[in-house]
Amino acid sequence: MRLLCRLLCAGLATLAFASRAPAAEVNAAVAANFTQVATDIATAFERVSGNHVNLSFGATGVLYTQITQGAPFDVFLSADDKRTGAAIKDGFGVAGTEFTYAEGKLVLFSPMVDVSDGAAVLKAGAFQHIAIADPKAAPYGAAGMAVLDTLGLTAAVTPRIVTGENINQTLQFVTSGNADLGFVALSQVLGKPATQVWMVPQEDYPAIWQNAVILTQGKDNAAARDFLGFLKSDAAVAMIKAAGYGTP
Repeated sequence: MRLLCRLLCAGLATLAFASRAPAAEVNAAVAANFTQVATDIATAFERVSGNHVNLSFGATGVLYTQITQGAPFDVFLSADDKRTGAAIKDGFGVAGTEFTYAEGKLVLFSPMVDVSDGAAVLKAGAFQHIAIADPKAAPYGAAGMAVLDTLGLTAAVTPRIVTGENINQTLQFVTSGNADLGFVALSQVLGKPATQVWMVPQEDYPAIWQNAVILTQGKDNAAARDFLGFLKSDAAVAMIKAAGYGTP
């Protein structure tokens, strides 16, 4: 933590933003899995820039639907690269501003069952319910379904699935006991005992490239561009890595 603080302070000391005066606001649509990290990064950005970031969290697919319906977001931090690409293609995103800010890591989590060998646990089927985020709206949910497909368990496990609206609700289902186990993001369960977390092999699901893009709503907002610029800074990258994500 001390090293992270030193990195953050060093990064902040070297950054200058065009939007420092006057103060401005950035409205950011952020994938639910990135809730805590985005909050921390936004706080750091606000300290150095004097600008304010309004964060709205949700499933990536739900956020994108809101964007297409005119929601006043300046930037979009997606949990995949599909929606940011679609935003640009469909005229909601600014070409040339898209980039990958993190690579998500999928895990199987349970405070009730020893999932250190998650594949064996899933194949044994000795559980009542498994929580998975809505695969149509949440990339981590789609990744979880891909794991079941890879293991040949889709048909057997599907009747036991409890579907979360987003990855945060999915975690709540597991921690509350409404599901015995569930597929969530590594960032959500860092520090949990090894028996509670199974790191799903990367080859079992498509890579989760989390992309960001400036939206047409924010194309003239210098603070929005500065915020995404800060997301690429050494300070922000250190925070993203510390939260359990891969980085480009």
